[in-house]
Amino acid sequence: MITASRLEVRAGARLLMQDVSFRVAKGDKVGLVGRNGAGKTTLTRILAGEGLPASGSVTNSGSLGYLPQDPRTGDPEVLARDRILSARGLDEAVQRLRVAEKEMASEDPAVRDRGMRRYESADAALHAAGGYAAEAEAAQIASGLGIDDRLLAQPLKTLSGGQRRRVELARIIFSGADILLLDEPTNHLDADSVVWLREFLRTFSGGLVVISHDVELLEACVNKVLHLDANRAEVDVYNMTWKNYLQQRENDEHRRRRERANAEKTAEALLTQANKMRAKATKAKAAQSMIKRAEKMLGGLEGERAADKVARIKFPEPAPCGKTPLMAEELSKSYGSLEVFTDVDLAIDKGSRVVILGLNGAGKTTMLRILAGIDRPDTGSVVPGHGLKLGYYAQEHETLDVSRTVLENMRTSAPQLTDSEARSVLGSFLFSGDDANKPAGVLSGGEKTRLALAILVVSSANVLLLDEPTNNLDPASREEVLGAIRSYTGAIVLVTHDEGAVLALEPDRVLILPDGVEDLWNEGYADLVSLA
Repeated sequence: MITASRLEVRAGARLLMQDVSFRVAKGDKVGLVGRNGAGKTTLTRILAGEGLPASGSVTNSGSLGYLPQDPRTGDPEVLARDRILSARGLDEAVQRLRVAEKEMASEDPAVRDRGMRRYESADAALHAAGGYAAEAEAAQIASGLGIDDRLLAQPLKTLSGGQRRRVELARIIFSGADILLLDEPTNHLDADSVVWLREFLRTFSGGLVVISHDVELLEACVNKVLHLDANRAEVDVYNMTWKNYLQQRENDEHRRRRERANAEKTAEALLTQANKMRAKATKAKAAQSMIKRAEKMLGGLEGERAADKVARIKFPEPAPCGKTPLMAEELSKSYGSLEVFTDVDLAIDKGSRVVILGLNGAGKTTMLRILAGIDRPDTGSVVPGHGLKLGYYAQEHETLDVSRTVLENMRTSAPQLTDSEARSVLGSFLFSGDDANKPAGVLSGGEKTRLALAILVVSSANVLLLDEPTNNLDPASREEVLGAIRSYTGAIVLVTHDEGAVLALEPDRVLILPDGVEDLWNEGYADLVSLA
């Protein structure tokens, strides 16, 4: 269904992988794994036809459904329901039905007759595309992914990033595509929706390529693994389940270490003997032969897998501030007739740690955007306290200028840094050399996360607003972020589905949306995190 032949993939001048060939056949469920920046998203875009390799080719013989990390696709004026139905062309037929129904209710006989004719034509088109059963199927998929009827009736522009991503995932599943290419599909999903998606992918009969840090999803559905090794610019193919892959990787590492230890021991003995023999002219030739043999023995070994580099993350030393650096009074927000939240009060004291909980669509991201000064509330106000210095991490990375380079984004956010200082910080976040000159728009989700975190690090913020800061991160990078949250001494307001992030935060208070109830944190709230 998809055949990749001798691909060479680059990010600017940097080689990500070369001479890569593999095939995704019907029934293949491929886990595409590797550290952040290894090229997973880049390779997936190439497989989807949205990018080109430096050399090599990709062919496919089936219909594709591609879920990128950025959900901001589609006409923002279109209703969420119509966006899903558009995957089979049903949206146009449904819209024609609605127009015809209005004309049929007209008191003008000519308009009424025209409406009846149009209704018959639209109804025939709807049945040809699967009819009302398809509409019901789309609604069932949307429900499985946590999209309720209220959201289906809203334009895309009124939905949060997480909600739009759910709509796109529902659209792709509803399309009936032969091959699914999914980049972090569980991002922004609550626990019930993740369970639904795992079961769908487990029983899906087509081809699947999935990038995910959700180990349970990989265990549930993967029967083939492509591991992108950034250190060797190669791709290793494992035709096995996720659990067997992990065991095989561990066995390979043990074998490499054992073979290298044995070879080093033998080579050391040869070199010791050669050094003794070299002093004698009659044995100099034999000694040289021993040295070459030892070098060949070591050179022919498959080296131990180099440890993946991880960005070292430490949030800034907070700037001095007053007792309550940030307050919000009587905040409310609506989109049209849809009320998101009303009369929310919040006081962020120096060093306080607050987690915001609520179901998807309750306004958690909207609340952070209002606190950050990006969106305006309909009523109420945000009151900055003495010495307030905000640092905002946006889950969709809207704070990054995708038209500018990595270095330009850093220098805009931290103009006090010299060029060498900015490059030094970026280097600690794995943007070294030419990587600093890449446009932010071509970065993977994990790379955008690292850049956004790098900007936070140099901000000297005393209040951090963090919206899903562990999304798109590999396990090692996630642990770095959790460690940074634990050690930061300023105030943090956190929105997350990650229970580990809440444990690291050790919150003292919780704000529950949309009701705006503020309470002291207790362990009973922990059960709500993955459901939020």
